[in-house]
Amino acid sequence: MLLAAMLWASSAQALTLQPIGSFEEPIYVTSDPGNPERLFVVERSGSIVLVQNGEQKPFADISSRVSGGSERGLLSIAMAPDFDSSGRFFLDYTGTQVPGEIHVAEMVAGANGAPLSTLRDVIPPIPHPGAGNHNGGQLQFGPEGALFISTGDGGGANDEFGNAQDLGSELGKILRLPAPGPLKEPEIWSLGLRNPFRFSFDLKTGDLWIGDVGQGEEEEIDFAAAPELGKGNNYGWNCMEGSQIGPSTDEPECAENADSFVPPVFSYPHPVEGEAICGGAIIGGYVVRDPSLSELAGRYLYGDYCNGSIRSFSPLNPGFTDRSEAKLAKLTSFGEDVCGRLYATSEDESVYRLVGSQAASCSTSAGPIYTPPAQKMQAPSYIAIRAVSRKVRRHRRGLITAWVTPCESRRGDPVTLWRGRRNLGTRYLDRVCSVRFRPRIDRRSTFRTTVRADSQYLSAISRKLTIRPVRRHR
Repeated sequence: MLLAAMLWASSAQALTLQPIGSFEEPIYVTSDPGNPERLFVVERSGSIVLVQNGEQKPFADISSRVSGGSERGLLSIAMAPDFDSSGRFFLDYTGTQVPGEIHVAEMVAGANGAPLSTLRDVIPPIPHPGAGNHNGGQLQFGPEGALFISTGDGGGANDEFGNAQDLGSELGKILRLPAPGPLKEPEIWSLGLRNPFRFSFDLKTGDLWIGDVGQGEEEEIDFAAAPELGKGNNYGWNCMEGSQIGPSTDEPECAENADSFVPPVFSYPHPVEGEAICGGAIIGGYVVRDPSLSELAGRYLYGDYCNGSIRSFSPLNPGFTDRSEAKLAKLTSFGEDVCGRLYATSEDESVYRLVGSQAASCSTSAGPIYTPPAQKMQAPSYIAIRAVSRKVRRHRRGLITAWVTPCESRRGDPVTLWRGRRNLGTRYLDRVCSVRFRPRIDRRSTFRTTVRADSQYLSAISRKLTIRPVRRHR
């Protein structure tokens, strides 16, 4: 029964999606850092629209500099912390020179918006030849004031050029620009990402959350606590895909770095029959700090482009608390204003505010808008599952292996095998944090494994694994 509760957690409240206007291919929303009632809606073609008091006004247009098609375009903006006095803001877009090269540029706004003449790069353009997908595209100012930038691995399948694991490439990375201004190289902050299209910083804690789009197996959410914010982290792609072995396990760097890959705090599979949670392209979101969304306070909200689901989980225990919250067809992004109010954009040309049951209050000078209860933060853990064969002769035993990461201090911890809701027994982790089970296969069976929480690590649950019985061939 506990397992069923973990897999089918229900929503605590239904979110209301309140329309704030219609736009052309809206792909991101943010606000004036000094005035949350001034919203800026990014349109993929290269326009930025100011929304204030229900009115929409053109704010900037760089469409002549933007290459479109596939996943290209103007992908996000970030207003400088001193925007109200300086007028400076930053843009992430794909350019027309190669075309498709990634630009991070600055513009300066005046009384009537930002003229194209103020557009200038703050980092050298990043070559992105060939495929038009996997551009990354998020800009966010971190809690320490630096500008963070996400880039995809260059597109195509399997990261064939090995960009994500190559410290000589700026693709497949989180980059950091300590003081954006005159043109200079950013520093590579973390690596091993496939397409971190959206990431965010928790308004309360400063922690970093990354939604990394998977390939054919899993979508993943990565986490990096403040103040380090994941400096030097390697999230594993293309040696790993979420919790699964990735497509390039033969590469030397996969074996060399296997012990240093940082596992996701949460992942979910691509569509599999019978799965409660599945999708195809994660849209990373935000830790909820909007007081009007009281039932979601402190939970991480995210979505999926392919199925339009909006879901949330508690950062203290993602796998056991994930649940559905709402649906939005063709979901392309979430956004957040300076008060913590959340927004969602859709390819149906609409932008929505996420509204709860309580009236939203907003004060930019009231200090922290939410204080989570004091409790010890346990580190995330992950449990994977694999079968020697997915087909076993009827009435014979299959061989299932499970292993847990991180491995530190987990030796001897119990791991339980489940067939549906039935507990098939417990084994204990060996010195390399793995266990083996040999269940009898009399019918088509679906298995999961679980590892309990302890004082250092959270509990975890594996993905599903199906084994089918077959007859002897003559």
